[in-house]
Amino acid sequence: MIDQKEKKNLNKYKSKLIFKIVGLLPILFIIKLNYNINNKDIKVCVCTLGRQENLYIREFVNHYENYGVNKIFLYDNNKKDGEKFEDVIGDYIKKGFVELLDWRGIDQPIFPIMNDCYNKNKNKYDWLIFYEIDEFINLYKYTNVKDFLKQKKFKNCKVILLNIINHSDNDQLYYENKTLSERFPAIVPLEKSQISVKSILRGNISNLTITWMHHINDGLPKCNGFGHPNDFIHGNDFKYNVIDHYYSKSTEEFIQKIMRGDSWRGTLDYVQHRTEKYLNQNKITLEKIEKLEKGIGINLSKYKKYITKRVRRRRNIRN
Repeated sequence: MIDQKEKKNLNKYKSKLIFKIVGLLPILFIIKLNYNINNKDIKVCVCTLGRQENLYIREFVNHYENYGVNKIFLYDNNKKDGEKFEDVIGDYIKKGFVELLDWRGIDQPIFPIMNDCYNKNKNKYDWLIFYEIDEFINLYKYTNVKDFLKQKKFKNCKVILLNIINHSDNDQLYYENKTLSERFPAIVPLEKSQISVKSILRGNISNLTITWMHHINDGLPKCNGFGHPNDFIHGNDFKYNVIDHYYSKSTEEFIQKIMRGDSWRGTLDYVQHRTEKYLNQNKITLEKIEKLEKGIGINLSKYKKYITKRVRRRRNIRN
């Protein structure tokens, strides 16, 4: 039997316990609220377009599916009678992970499609990624892009800019039926690379007109991959948060890329510039130059002279 004194002490203990629990409720509510915010299932999509990319589109789609992207909006910029994405990613289209939009036969589509994709989807997705089919996000510490984008350090960012890492041709002359990462692991040295960034854009921004694929709009608050509002070409970014860019692939594939016309601009006006960029970023050989001249139809005699001088110099050193 519990006497009156023990009963009174027990009731007093219960009252104190209830008071403490009630006092903890606001704290528990805040903790739960923060947990829900930090673990909100955000939605992320990719906006891209492609022309003659059937050899690579499945690897691209699979990569972003594995990174947790909800959907890919793929603008089909092939020629009217050209290849069809449905032939290689029909299963992804059927299950709704890829939505195919018809831009076949349209020239200079880059800014219209970026604005079209953003305006149609800005209220449906928390973040929209604008990368090309030869660009693969690489978030070394994160296996899911949503976990990366949910970080508090991006709270005030409207645009996240990740550095582009250019991969070389690995001295490959011809196409091989393997993944791009298997075929072209070598990276172009930074001093030879055209350092640039690409954008991940926050949704629900009003009155936005996209005018450039790299920096989007200069007036928006931007962050690099560490959440810093400045220093977008950041050395450490090249170790952790980057975009692997398989710019040229093999010599054969580079020629095909040039001859199809640029899928973003629909023009061949800058063929010479792109070819020189390819040669500057990769090892120059006579076989490559001859293939480029024959395949693209441009004069690369200055590079032949360079090789001739290099061969003579080596001979003189040996002698």
